[in-house]
Amino acid sequence: MSRHILIVEDEQAIADTLIYALQTEGFRTTHCLLGRQGLELATADAVDLMILDIGLPDLNGFDVCRELRRTSELPVLFLTARGDEIDRILGLELGGDDYVVKPFSPREVAVRVRRILQRQQMAPDQASTANASPFEHDPARRAIRYLAQPLELTRYEYDLLATLIGAPGRVFTRAQLMQKIWAHPEHSLERTVDTHIKTVRAKLRAIHPDADPIRTHRGIGYSLEPIANPKGYPNGDPNGDLGR
Repeated sequence: MSRHILIVEDEQAIADTLIYALQTEGFRTTHCLLGRQGLELATADAVDLMILDIGLPDLNGFDVCRELRRTSELPVLFLTARGDEIDRILGLELGGDDYVVKPFSPREVAVRVRRILQRQQMAPDQASTANASPFEHDPARRAIRYLAQPLELTRYEYDLLATLIGAPGRVFTRAQLMQKIWAHPEHSLERTVDTHIKTVRAKLRAIHPDADPIRTHRGIGYSLEPIANPKGYPNGDPNGDLGR
C-alpha cells in the first residue's frame, strides 16, 4: 500500500507541485490549507508523514508541531520561506524531522520524504547490525564497536555516540544533546558538545582514517549518516558513498 502524505500548505500552487511530485513517486496525498485542519486529519486519518508549512494563516507551523507532539510521533517535514538559523533550530527542537527552505525543488522534497520514512521503518536492532551500520551497540554493557573494533569511550563520548546511533539521519541540535546527556546542562556550554564530538571523531578515524560517519550541520548540530556499508568501509558497497 502506498504511503500517505499530508500536506498542510496555504499556497495552492505550491501544494499542487508537491502533490504532483509525490504522486509521481507513488505516494498518496491529502492537502489542507489550515493548521487546525492538519491536526484533525493527522489524528483522524492514517497518515504516514506531514509536510508542514510554517507560515499558515491560522496557526503557524511551529504551533501545529508543538500540539501534534503532545500525542503523536508522526514525522514532520517543515516548509519555510525563512532561511534563518533560529527557525531551523526551533523546528528541529520541537520535533521536526527535516526542513526545506522555499523556493525548493519538489523532487528534492519527495526524496527527503522517502528518506524520513525509510529511517522510520528501520527496526531499532537493525541500526546495530553490521549490515545496516558500521556500529554495533550493546546498551546493557554501554559498549560500542566500530567496524568490529571496540571503542574506548568516556561517559559523555559514549552517551553522545549512542544517541546518534539510536536515530541515524536525525539532526540533533546542540541544545538537545546537552539536555539528553549532561546532568546539569544549564551550567555547561554548548561548545562542550563540539569538543566531545571532536574526540569521538578522533577515535573513529583511528580505526578508519578516511571515513566520517558523523555529519556536522553548521550552526545547528550533528547527525549520524544513515547509509549502510558506505564507501571505504571493509566489505562495503563499492558504489556507495559517505556523506560529508
